[in-house]
Amino acid sequence: MTKKQISEYTFSKEEVVNDLRIAIESRHASLIGRKEVFMGKAKFGIFGDGKEVAQLAMAKFFKEGDFRSGYYRDQTFMFAIDQLTIQEFYAQLYAHTDIEAEPSSGGRCMNSHFSTRSINADGTWKDLINQKNSSADVSTTSGQMPRMVGLAYASKLYRNNPELFDNETAKKFTNKGNEVTFGSIGNASCAEGAFFESINAAGVLQIPMVCAVWDDGYGISVPNEYQMSKNSVSEALKGFQRTKGSNGLEVFTVDGWDYPALVKTYKQAVDIARKEHVPSLIHVVNVTQPQGHSTSGSHERYKSKERLEWELEYDCLKKMKEWAIEEGFISEGEIEVIEKESLEKVKRERKAAWDSFKASMTKEYDEAMELMNRAVSSLPENNEILRLAKELKKTINPIRKDAISVVRKSLRELRNTNLPIKTDMQEWVKKERRENYERYSSHLYSESSAAAKHVKEVLPIYNANSPMVDGREIMQACFDKMFEQNPLVFAIGEDVGKIGDVNQAFADLQDKYGEIRITDTGIRETTILGQGIGAALRGLRPIIEIQYLDYIYYAITALTDDLACLEYRTKGGQKAPLIIRTRGHRLEGVWHSGSPMAALIHSMRGINILVPRNMTRAAGFYNTMLKSDEPALIVECLNGYRLKEKMPENIDEVCTPLGIPEIIKEGEDVTIVTYGSMCRIVMEAADQLAKIGISAEVIDVQSLLPFDTTGIIKASIQKTNRVIFADEDMPGGGTGYMMQQVIDEHKAYEFLDSSPVCVSAMPHRPAYASDGDYFSKPNTEDIFEAAYEIMSEVKPNEYPELY
Repeated sequence: MTKKQISEYTFSKEEVVNDLRIAIESRHASLIGRKEVFMGKAKFGIFGDGKEVAQLAMAKFFKEGDFRSGYYRDQTFMFAIDQLTIQEFYAQLYAHTDIEAEPSSGGRCMNSHFSTRSINADGTWKDLINQKNSSADVSTTSGQMPRMVGLAYASKLYRNNPELFDNETAKKFTNKGNEVTFGSIGNASCAEGAFFESINAAGVLQIPMVCAVWDDGYGISVPNEYQMSKNSVSEALKGFQRTKGSNGLEVFTVDGWDYPALVKTYKQAVDIARKEHVPSLIHVVNVTQPQGHSTSGSHERYKSKERLEWELEYDCLKKMKEWAIEEGFISEGEIEVIEKESLEKVKRERKAAWDSFKASMTKEYDEAMELMNRAVSSLPENNEILRLAKELKKTINPIRKDAISVVRKSLRELRNTNLPIKTDMQEWVKKERRENYERYSSHLYSESSAAAKHVKEVLPIYNANSPMVDGREIMQACFDKMFEQNPLVFAIGEDVGKIGDVNQAFADLQDKYGEIRITDTGIRETTILGQGIGAALRGLRPIIEIQYLDYIYYAITALTDDLACLEYRTKGGQKAPLIIRTRGHRLEGVWHSGSPMAALIHSMRGINILVPRNMTRAAGFYNTMLKSDEPALIVECLNGYRLKEKMPENIDEVCTPLGIPEIIKEGEDVTIVTYGSMCRIVMEAADQLAKIGISAEVIDVQSLLPFDTTGIIKASIQKTNRVIFADEDMPGGGTGYMMQQVIDEHKAYEFLDSSPVCVSAMPHRPAYASDGDYFSKPNTEDIFEAAYEIMSEVKPNEYPELY
C-alpha cells in the first residue's frame, strides 16, 4: 500500500476501546468454552482464539446486504457485526435446539458454525439487503470457497443485468450489485482443490470477493512446509496477482497482530471489491492459536518450545493492547477494568445459556419421572422398572435421550399388562417422537407453501397441428420461455453460451438474452455448482449445467456437504433453490453414460433427484422446480435430444409432479418399475412380451427423490403380484433403492407371489459403442427374459425354460 492509502483511515478512541472489548470478550468465550467441554457439558469445542484482531478489521467494512462465507474460527467477526451474542455462542456449544436460543442451526451443528437467518417463519425471504448476512458454515474446511464465489457472482449479475435494476424481488437482495462477499479460510485448507479452483474462478469472473487466509502456520499438527509450495499461499498465488490490462486478483499480506495495518489493508481490499468488482486475497500471517486446534488435542505435542514462546509474545490481543496504550487510546488500568468486566459478562452469558439449555429439557424429564413413579406404583414387584426409575432420578444434567430411553425400556416390562400407565407411556413416547422429529429431523426439504410437493401437475396440450420435433427443440422452447418470463433466471456451464450447449437446448438463446444471462464457464464443476449455490442464496434462480452426469463427482462435496443439507442444518433458516441440469444414461462409454443413481440418492438427501424419460417430462420438471423453493438435480436422457416428440402448445405451463410415478403401459401379469432411458427399453420388451401372452404393466417412477409418495407402485403390485425393478445403475444400486422403498417402506411384500427381481447394469462402467452399451447395460432381451422367467415359474407348461 502507498503512504496515501495507509493514511486514509483514522481511528477514534471509542472505536479502538470498543474493538478491544469485543476481542477480549471473544477470547474469554474461547477459554471458558474449552473448559465447558472438558467438564462434560459439551461434546466438542473449536474456537477462534488468536484470530480476534484480524476479524475486527474485517468487520469494520462489512455492510448491510453483504455476505460472509467463512469457517469455524470466525466468532469474533460475528460478535463484531452484531450477528452473534455470547449466549448464542454457548447455546450452540451445548446444542440447544430452539432457534430462538441458537439461530444458526437450532443445535444441529458443532459449535462455531455460524449463519444468519434469511428466511421468515413462513418460508418467505427476508429483506437481505437490510441485514448483515452469513451463509451457513460447513466443517469441510474449503467447502465455503465455491459458495463464496457464487455469493460474489450474484453481485455481478445484479450490477450487469439492467432488467433487475427495478425488479421488486431483486430489491430484497441487492442495491445494484454493490454488495461484497467476505470469506475466510485456514492456511492448511488452501491446499485443497476447491480453494485453488475458487481463486481462479474469482479472478476470471472479476467479482467482489475478499477472502482472508488465517495463517497460524499449521493444519492441526502439520506445518506449512507440508501444505503449500513456498510455505506461503500468497507467494504461491503471485501469478494470480492482477496487473495492468489483465484480470486476476489483488493479493495482500499482513500480520495478524498488527491492528492498524489489518484495518487499512481491509479498507483497500473492500474499496476495490465494492467499486471495481475486483477480488482480493488477504493473507493474514503470523497468527497464533493459543488453545491449539480444538478440544480434541494439545498443540504442545507438535509445537516447539520456541514456537510456543513466540506465540505468547505475538498474541494479537497482547499486541493490540500495547499499540492502543502506546497511541494513547487507553491506559493499562482501563484495560484491566475491561478484562474484569468482560470475564464477568462471559461467565454471566455462559450461565444464562446453560440454564436455558437445561430448562428446555426440564419438561420432558419431569414428565418421564412422573410416568416412571406411576409405573413403580403400578408394578411395585417389578425390580427392573424400579431400577430404571432410580437411574433416571440420579442422572446429572439429564438430556432428552435419558428420559425417553428409560420410558421405552420400561414399556418392555409392561408389554403383557393392560394397565393405564402402559397406554400413557405409549402416548408419551409417540408425542416425544413427533416433537423430536421437529427438533432433529425437520426441514430436510422445504416446509413452506412453495415446496415442490405443492406444485400441481399441468399436462401438455396438443392439437392436430402440433409438430413432431427433436427433443432438444422441446428443451429450447422451454428455456426460451423461462428467460423471457423471469429475469432472475440465468444459466451457466461449459459450452452453454456461444454454441448453446453440446446438445443445443440453449441454441441462439445467448444472442437473444445476453451473455450475462446465459454464460459459458471454464471446466470447473465444483465452482460452477458454487456459483449456483451462492446466487440462489441471494434470490436469483440459477440453472447450472454439469455437462455429463459422470462429471458430477467433481462437485460431490459441495453437493452433499453444502447444498443438500443447507435447509436442514439451518433448520429452515436458509435455502438455495438451485436447478442442476445434466444428462446421463446409455451409449457413450466409460465417462459419458453415467447412471450412478444410488451414489447420488444416498449422498444428496435434501436435493430432489428427477429422472425424466423424455424432454417434455424434463421441461415439466424445470417448470415445477422454478415454481418451488427447493433445489433439484434433473438428469436428461443423453439419447433423447434427437428423438422426436410432439411440441406442446403450453410448454411454459407444463408441470411434472414430484413423487408421482406414471403408468405408461397397463398390464396384468407383472409390474416393471423403471425410469429415464430405460423406459424405452422396457416398453420395447413389454411389446414383445405381449406377443407371447405376458401382460406387463410399465411404471416410470419419474423422480427418485421423492419416490412414489402416493403408493402407485404398491397398487400395481397388488394387481399383478409380481415386480421387476430395472435401471442402468450397478447391481444393488438404484434397483436396490427402489426395491427397498416399495417392499420395505410401502409394505408391498404382502402382495407378492413371486420373488422381486432386479435387472441392473454390469458391475463396471459401460464399454464404448453400441455393442458396449448392449453388453454393459440392461437391454430389451434382458427385460424380456426376466419377466419370462417369473412367468415360467408360475406357468411352466405355458412358458418353458428358454435356456
